[in-house]
Parts: sequence; structure tokens; C-alpha cells
Amino acid sequence: MYRDTNCDRCHGTEESQLRQQPHNLAGVRHHATVQLPAYNADPFEWLTFEQAGVVTWHQATSHLSPSKVRHLLASRRWRRLSRGLLITFTGPLGPPQHHSAAVLAAGSGALLAGLAAAEAGGLRARWRRRREVIDVLIPAGRRAPDLLRRLPAELPAVKVHRTTALPEQDRQRGRPERTALPRSVVDAAQWALTEDEARMTVAAACQQRLLLPSEINSVLERMPTVRRRALVRRTAEDAAGGAHSLAEIDLDRLCRRFGLPRPERQHQRHDSAGRLRYLDAYWPQFRLVVEVDGAHHTDVAQWEADLRRQNAIWVQGERILRFTSYQLRHRPAEVADVIRQALVAAGWRP
Repeated sequence: MYRDTNCDRCHGTEESQLRQQPHNLAGVRHHATVQLPAYNADPFEWLTFEQAGVVTWHQATSHLSPSKVRHLLASRRWRRLSRGLLITFTGPLGPPQHHSAAVLAAGSGALLAGLAAAEAGGLRARWRRRREVIDVLIPAGRRAPDLLRRLPAELPAVKVHRTTALPEQDRQRGRPERTALPRSVVDAAQWALTEDEARMTVAAACQQRLLLPSEINSVLERMPTVRRRALVRRTAEDAAGGAHSLAEIDLDRLCRRFGLPRPERQHQRHDSAGRLRYLDAYWPQFRLVVEVDGAHHTDVAQWEADLRRQNAIWVQGERILRFTSYQLRHRPAEVADVIRQALVAAGWRP
């Protein structure tokens, strides 16, 4: 049985979000990197490395005397992040420190989860939730911590989720400890702000070859009541069928929905310079190409590259249709009608 209970957003209002940029006296916009300790370093040095320079008061005083810790704070070699949390360096904070602080503040048994954990596992993402919220999982029987009093406004908001299902295969040893990548992606999808963002998360994990769709389905089998379960499964199945982006998934579903023949996806083609290119969708029997343009296609350099590729396709005697990802999602009937007309003109008989 799986149960996930979200508490209210634990800290970080819109006003405080405006003040969350760390202060850097040197004016250099970079985050501190905790160096790998020497092989003969003491346990406390390894602890600070594993936690990106963030420690609790209890951890610090377990290795150092309380007077030594107070001296480090008074001399400004360390600083106090919040009640019970200390920073062991003087530079600005970055995502590693945000993640460690969130997990430490959430208390015993807490794990970094969702999109933050997926990014720590290698997922490259540029979605709004990334900067707004850090998700943390705690056991269902534990009381949610009072993060409003424990974390400052300079950190992203932290959202605590409780779970009754967290088997060993869903845990990942890391800095900090986090949920394993398949579980992180499924959780990120169920906690995403929109269904499109949920689908992008799953598709990106498969596109970047970080996960197999079967790994996502294994997590879904262990979490039968997870939110957006059917959507996550369908997206994973589309990825297993060869789709490499959300636009390709949308195009494939459009063809099924309107009774159009299924195209070849990511068809390989060498251009006149011998470079390998990929076509979003290709019907070889009808010599029809469909390309879906996302937001990055509005960049001047990308636009010129698209025009060169389009001209090369026309020179070879093939038809090419181009649609925006917005058209694909919000005007599917219009897109399907244009594709149908092109296919009929090329000899297809419905």
C-alpha cells in the first residue's frame, strides 16, 4: 500500500524568494565546492565533504568541543545557516548545500526526492519547479519537521512528503542520501505542476539514457496508487517504442488517434557534408518528412540550420511539413488534417 501525504509548502513565500540569492562579497557568481579530503583525513572532514559543508550542531559537537564550534562561528570561519544548522565555509551556497540543508533539517530518515534527487542522479532539467521547491521524503510515521523555523529565506522552499513505501531498491547512497533514479523520476512526475511537465520528466530520463522504461514500470508496480500512474506508464511505453522527445510522443499519439499510418521516428540521414542527421518523423513509402519545432528553434542560428536542412530535404525530392510543439498539443485536428492531405497527395489511401 502506498500513501503520500504532502504538507503545506513549509517555507519560502514569493517575497522571500526575491531574497534568496546568496551574498557574495567578491561579486563572483559561483558556488562553493567542498574539496575531496586527503586519504588520512579525520571522520569530521569526510562528514563535511559528504554533506557539502553543511552540518548540524549535534554533528559538529560530536567531533569538536562546543567551545571550538563557538570560536569558529565567532571568528566567521563558520556561519550559522539556521537553528541547528551550520555552514563550514564562507562562500555562497549552491544546490549541493541547499539539498543537504533540506535533508538535515527534515530529520532522521529523510531522503532527497523528486526532481532534485533526479538531477543529483544526472537528469538535466530546466523546469520551473527546479528552482522553487526541494522535495524531501520521510517515513509515514514521522511527524513533519517545523522547517519554517529551521530554514532561512535564502534557500528554496522545501516540501516534505510522507511515504509508507520505500523499499531498499528505492534508496540511493549519495551526497546527500536520496531516492534511486527510477523512484525519483516517478515522484517528480507525480509532484510536477502540470501533466506536460510530468511527461517531460519521464521522457527526458529515457531520452538521456539514464533509465530504461522497464525500470520506471517496476517502480509503478510497487506504487499502485501513485498520482498520474497511467500517464507515467504511457510515456515510458512511448519511450520504449523509440520516442526521444515529448514532441515525438505527441506526434505518435496524434497518428494513432486520427488513424494515420505510423511514421519512422528518428530516421537517420546523411546530409551533403556527410554529417548524420535525424528526422523527427518519416514516411519512406510516401517520402514525407514531419519536423516539430520547439522553443529553441526560434534562435537565429538554429533557425538557419533548420532552413538548410529543410532545403536539403526538398532538393532530394521529398515533402516536408513543419509544425510547432504548441500546434501539436493544442491543435491536433488541424495538424492531422494537413498530414493526411500530404499523405493522400503522395498516394496513401485511407
